[in-house]
Amino acid sequence: MRMKELSLRQDPDLRKELALLARGCDFVLPSRFKKRLRAFHAEQGQAGGLLPIQECFHPLGSGIQAISVLSVSPQAQVKSEAPVPTALSESIPKFYFPRGRPKANLNIDGLIAKIEKIFSQFPNERATIEDMGKVAKACECPLYWKAPLFNSAGGDRTGFVSVHKFVAMWRKMLQTCHDDVSKFVHLLAKPGCNYLEQDDFIPFLQDVVNSHTGLAFLKEASDFHSRYITTVAQRIFYNVNRSWSGRISCSELRKSSFLQNVALLEQEEDVNQLTEFFSYEHFYVIYCKFWELDTDHDLYIDQRDLARHNDQAISHKMIERIFSGTVTRRLRKDGRLSYADFVWFLISEEDKKTDTSIEYWFRCMDLDGDGVLSMYELEYFYEEQCVKLETMAIEPLPFEDCLCQMLDLVKPEVDGKITLRDLKMCKLSHIFYDTFFNIEKYLDHEQKDPFSVEAETEGQEISDWEKYAAEEYDILVAEETTTDQYNDG
Repeated sequence: MRMKELSLRQDPDLRKELALLARGCDFVLPSRFKKRLRAFHAEQGQAGGLLPIQECFHPLGSGIQAISVLSVSPQAQVKSEAPVPTALSESIPKFYFPRGRPKANLNIDGLIAKIEKIFSQFPNERATIEDMGKVAKACECPLYWKAPLFNSAGGDRTGFVSVHKFVAMWRKMLQTCHDDVSKFVHLLAKPGCNYLEQDDFIPFLQDVVNSHTGLAFLKEASDFHSRYITTVAQRIFYNVNRSWSGRISCSELRKSSFLQNVALLEQEEDVNQLTEFFSYEHFYVIYCKFWELDTDHDLYIDQRDLARHNDQAISHKMIERIFSGTVTRRLRKDGRLSYADFVWFLISEEDKKTDTSIEYWFRCMDLDGDGVLSMYELEYFYEEQCVKLETMAIEPLPFEDCLCQMLDLVKPEVDGKITLRDLKMCKLSHIFYDTFFNIEKYLDHEQKDPFSVEAETEGQEISDWEKYAAEEYDILVAEETTTDQYNDG
């Protein structure tokens, strides 16, 4: 019969007696306790085959030294000595692979043989940066991984890579990094780091500028190299670094489309088709907008410079918040804004529907940093909008009425408190933000039906930023053409 291992403490009366005796209460008679103990054991022995108890009890006043020792049958003792089954945690298969899931049938020696065959074609089995395209393809990597591969094997120091150094580096890579993301991070990152910072992308992007056919015209304009590289690097972090940490992790890179865009560089001769990161036209629009504001052309602007953007459309209170450091990393000691931070500003200003732009403006409006936009904060920004409207001879909507409209628009989970989650869920965040700090766009929205705007947003194929960049680029090209014709004539 299977033995039931029941504790004496399961009996409520005995539990009470035990507690009293343990506290040294002298009004509990030992004989009464022993009688209950025997009765409990006899009852359990009949049910489960327990043997008589061996009691060890100390006189009153000192409590219980040892309550009882339950002797079990020899069969039960043998059963207790049986081997313990494997713990559940040991049988759970591994499911976390920070460097990718290892491939079961990966033939490392076969891959290394392909690489050695490619190196045998080069003089002294040494590859220069021009040869690394073939090596990258032998490694089954996209073409534009060639510079990271070259630098990781020490080529940036010597000007070439020997077959032995490269094979040693790549063998170790195959053994430790099991997917493209972890390999790319390992190639670009500083030694001992498992994340990418902005300067880690510079050699990779410089190689794209030097060797991509769609950027061949930049070879003669070396001054623009650093501007283009800075713009692309900022766009990478704007779209990929969702944690705002300034460090791109493998997890963030996996969730993005960046490596897919890098692979497309090989297939697409026109970089302007790669609008998410590498478009030269987008860079040209951003840089020209900054150039118009940067009157001394030192690549830094102050609050008065930024206030001139789009004919003073953005409120001074919002400009002060941008310069407060809440959304910037590179403010100079004199409080001026860098070109890199302007890239973030312009993309966020022209497309307020993306997650990054929603977070950008939420940080600016959240004055106390409590993660909630209070009614006080909304009124603080709306006051300046009212002043601007009155200057334009337009009667502003009272704040109470505006607030009701915005709460109906956003539909916050908690009444009277608008959170970042609420704005991401409502799909009309651009209308909400423009109401409080962009007078021109606010007036444009007022002339449209919000429901038609929502329907238009859902069926939109290209982003607001892409639409803006395309329109501005056409305007800039037309202005340059007119200027050239005027000078020639």
